[in-house]
Amino acid sequence: MTSSIKYKGGLRTEAIHLRSTQEIITDAPTDNNGQGNAFSPTDLVATALGSCMLTIMGIYADKHSLNIEGTTVSIKKHMASNPRRIEKVEVHLHMPEMDYDDHNKKMIEKVALACPVAKSLHSDLIQDVVFHWA
Repeated sequence: MTSSIKYKGGLRTEAIHLRSTQEIITDAPTDNNGQGNAFSPTDLVATALGSCMLTIMGIYADKHSLNIEGTTVSIKKHMASNPRRIEKVEVHLHMPEMDYDDHNKKMIEKVALACPVAKSLHSDLIQDVVFHWA
């Protein structure tokens, strides 16, 4: 098993990563009857996309002696209704000021877009990904 999740009441959950015992709390968002005091489950989906992209980029960078340390991702999630779902995720990757050649820029972008989370999301979900090269 990967995790154990417990409903705490008040639209809050507590998830425990079984191997590390790290904890994540979720709250329902304010636009869906919640307090919005923690990540919502759909926030975690959007956040997982950005984290996955960074992880896969890091694997590529390590294999090719590149440094992407300091790269940041800004995520904006857009919700739809009927059914309530994530409609669009805007992903802005801000690359650190490094001397990347055109080939490595292209490959970093390619591997990020092919991360497992990106490939696991429904094809109707718009993934608007923008790379900002310093």
